[in-house]
Amino acid sequence: MKKLLNTLYIMSENSYLSLDGENVVIIDDKEEVGRLPLHNLEGIVSFGYRGTSPALMGACAERNISLCYLNPQGKFLARVTGKVRGNVILRKQQCLSSQNEKISLEIAKNCILGKVHNSRWVLERAIRDHSMQIDTEKVKNASDQLKLYIGLIRNAESMDSLRGYEGKAANEYFGVFDQLILQQKKDFYFSGRNKRPPMDRVNALLSFTYTLLTNTITSALETVGLDPYIGYLHTDRPGRVSLSLDMIEELRSVLADRFVLSLINKRMISGRDFTVKENGAVLMSDDLRKRVLVEWQNRKKEVITHPYLNEKVEWGIVPFVQAMLLARYLRGDLDEYPVFLWK
Repeated sequence: MKKLLNTLYIMSENSYLSLDGENVVIIDDKEEVGRLPLHNLEGIVSFGYRGTSPALMGACAERNISLCYLNPQGKFLARVTGKVRGNVILRKQQCLSSQNEKISLEIAKNCILGKVHNSRWVLERAIRDHSMQIDTEKVKNASDQLKLYIGLIRNAESMDSLRGYEGKAANEYFGVFDQLILQQKKDFYFSGRNKRPPMDRVNALLSFTYTLLTNTITSALETVGLDPYIGYLHTDRPGRVSLSLDMIEELRSVLADRFVLSLINKRMISGRDFTVKENGAVLMSDDLRKRVLVEWQNRKKEVITHPYLNEKVEWGIVPFVQAMLLARYLRGDLDEYPVFLWK
């Protein structure tokens, strides 16, 4: 279990939650593995199926502590709350802020700043760790361009100019992405981002992993009471999780892209795991999807130090932390949304 920002995360899928006095008790295999006073909490998130005692559910509802349930893979299942209080205020503020051009621009700028900053440090890591295997000058030039765009993004005065800088920065980053593929170059090559359908193996992996990350972010937004469909950079469209698409930007390169590169460079997959259709579309085999899902779950368990909280957290918890930080900003508890900046 892990407590972050007054939210308790129960990571074990075999844990059962019960109430003892004023404490939530975590029971795993009939043994108590932890307890925490309820008055310290504003939310409990459980990644498991074992459940919660009715007494604890009642106590949480009475104290306006949200109970959220996700499956072990992080897919949102349900949220249990008592009388509607805090969430309606948060959702109202979310709607109002999405209609405020100044606030929307500031949130969108932070998300894109995170995207470009993290993309740049993916390139800088490659220069540091693999200088003998890549065109260092080419990658360094792209990194320098991303640094330039960071300054331009900070000073962007409109959403259109922000989108323009984002697109140019993405072109710089993806223009050298093939340099980061160090193994199996014959089967895994990258000449640019394409989708619907992906036309090469790398793009097929990227699209699949981006979908996994988007689903995790959507679950994270649901747990804090935010509406995943009301975005800032991405405009509202029926059926599109616009806010999830906003927030994936800061984690796309540092989590999803690096994950795909590790699958290729560590030879955990091969070209034989894909099929090519008559129209050129490249599809992943069912077996490959299962293996990628297993490795994705393993990656989410890796521990890092969160740059804003300065606490050790698993990668899989990072989207939930960012969702909480955005909710706190919208409630007025923070002066700005602290985007995830990796280095």
